[in-house]
Amino acid sequence: MEKHPLHLKIPDLQTSDEVVEAVEKKERLASIDGEKVKLQNDPSIRIEAYMDRLENIFLNSDERVRERNLEMLHDDIYDAFIIKPDEVPESYFKLQQQVARERGQAVEEIPEETRKQMIETIIKDQKHSLDNWINYLTSEDAVYPTWFKYFVFRNITKLSQYDKALGKFKSRNDNTTAPYPDVYREPLAQLCDVYEKVKADNKNLKDPEIQELFSRKFPTVYAELITKSLSASMEGREEVKGEWVKYEQGKAGEAEKLYKSLEEKGTGWCTAGLSTSEVQINSGDFYVYYTYDKSGAPTQPRIAIRMNGHDKIGEVRGIQKHQSLEPVMNDILEAKLKEFGPEADRYKQKTEDMRKMTEIEKKTERGITLTRDELEFLYEIDHKIEGFGYDRDPRIDEIRSQRNPLSDAPFIFNCKTEEIALNKELINENTKAYIGPWTPEVCRLLPKTVKYAYEKFPDTPLFMKTIETDLNIQTPEQAEKAILDKGYKINDYAKQILQKTPFSKEKISYKLVEFSVKQLGFPNGAKLKEIYSKAIELGLEICPAEVGPLLRLQYANQPTDNYLRIAMEPISGADGDPELFRVYRYGSASWLDDDDGDPDGVWRGNDRFVFVSRK
Repeated sequence: MEKHPLHLKIPDLQTSDEVVEAVEKKERLASIDGEKVKLQNDPSIRIEAYMDRLENIFLNSDERVRERNLEMLHDDIYDAFIIKPDEVPESYFKLQQQVARERGQAVEEIPEETRKQMIETIIKDQKHSLDNWINYLTSEDAVYPTWFKYFVFRNITKLSQYDKALGKFKSRNDNTTAPYPDVYREPLAQLCDVYEKVKADNKNLKDPEIQELFSRKFPTVYAELITKSLSASMEGREEVKGEWVKYEQGKAGEAEKLYKSLEEKGTGWCTAGLSTSEVQINSGDFYVYYTYDKSGAPTQPRIAIRMNGHDKIGEVRGIQKHQSLEPVMNDILEAKLKEFGPEADRYKQKTEDMRKMTEIEKKTERGITLTRDELEFLYEIDHKIEGFGYDRDPRIDEIRSQRNPLSDAPFIFNCKTEEIALNKELINENTKAYIGPWTPEVCRLLPKTVKYAYEKFPDTPLFMKTIETDLNIQTPEQAEKAILDKGYKINDYAKQILQKTPFSKEKISYKLVEFSVKQLGFPNGAKLKEIYSKAIELGLEICPAEVGPLLRLQYANQPTDNYLRIAMEPISGADGDPELFRVYRYGSASWLDDDDGDPDGVWRGNDRFVFVSRK
């Protein structure tokens, strides 16, 4: 049997506690007539048993199970890899003082409140950078084998950011304040190719090139591949004329042709790896738009459309940072998408958003005043700006950084500066908007005239929404049909508790608000029954169960990756376990889901619940 690449790279992995535990569990599950089946004591088999366990947790084929597992483990991952407030070294603050002095600002001492804010920023940036890796490695876009994803994550958690000047990664320890490295997909795909060849046949290590890449440490090789990718020149970047090329699913030789067309072009796409290209061509057609080079040949890849099968669009990617689309490519992509009919409808918002961002960028560069509609769009008042990359369009923060949000707020909210309350003491009958700490007391004080409310503007909008009962929906069957007719999804557990949900037969309005467990007075978490009791004491009400399906129906513009857990009396599912409704949008899919409703279950301080506001 071939030696597993992970055994070659991490010899003691197969005897580690986590692998031993995975092997023992697999042996128990494989028992026959109560007699435990003993797995072969082969390192490769032992490692694959552990990989199977990780795959079941982080890459579960059931989207709902996968998402819930990740949500449950997020805090544990943060605890293991994110710097603690008391670990931020004093040298960090001294460096900030030095930077300020070099800018001509005399800073003798950093105030305690400022230090806290700086620490919060460090932690927030680290979480965001780590989330980027988690989201990518658990997504359908990362078509690497589980063992390779494990190897990558194990390594990047030991690295600081990539230094372009030095062409290498800085190492990290418990006191490192820098975020984790950016995700560079093309180099990962190229490295995966090497490791896949070693797994297929260890004799491939006799190949000098493979042996040289495999034998060296991950950070060194990964950094070199990144440097090579970033230095790849894009000939004729200003050229937009070109041709679309279709690579057909399952057709012999298509994956290799696609791979070779992307070699050394610096696209940043994971498809630049042969093994990744093969996986993607096996799962669907692949379209690439190539612009013409100096000789008039279509050789420069600029846009990629990956399909699931022949008819369903899987993803659209460009060649800018985070694989976002170049603004000059918007019209070309939009024309192509029309060929896919209704399937392209969900991309219309993205193309329109990118068009608006380009207009705002041009006006900003020319010093032209933005309109109120443009500011509402830039600050994402009505919806999150959607692009084609893995991360948000970098232009959003770049343009915002040149503006003062609090100065823009009165214009956006269409009110006077004094009509925006920044704390509860400033709330009065003339208040039109609120930006400040969020508590049940503040909620009760806000007048009906308040349309906009934020903890911090524009990054932390507060959820406040009024919904009404629908007299056409008076039974669970009618509710389920209405939800499915709108194109929303309901998971099986939610269907079970929906069947036991009573619906009002009269017109009722519910003003819904959301609070974290911490905001209710439990920074270290609390049991569900304690949370409910405290909420009622603070003037909130528990939601009737019908709020769950009604909110799903009436929250069409729910932001992506937004989760609303309904504070309601738990309803027992088919297995007898108490459940709550949860309304969320994941990617392009909007769901009515379920969540744990055990009264004695403990919820963390950052967990949030939707209540009815009692006036």
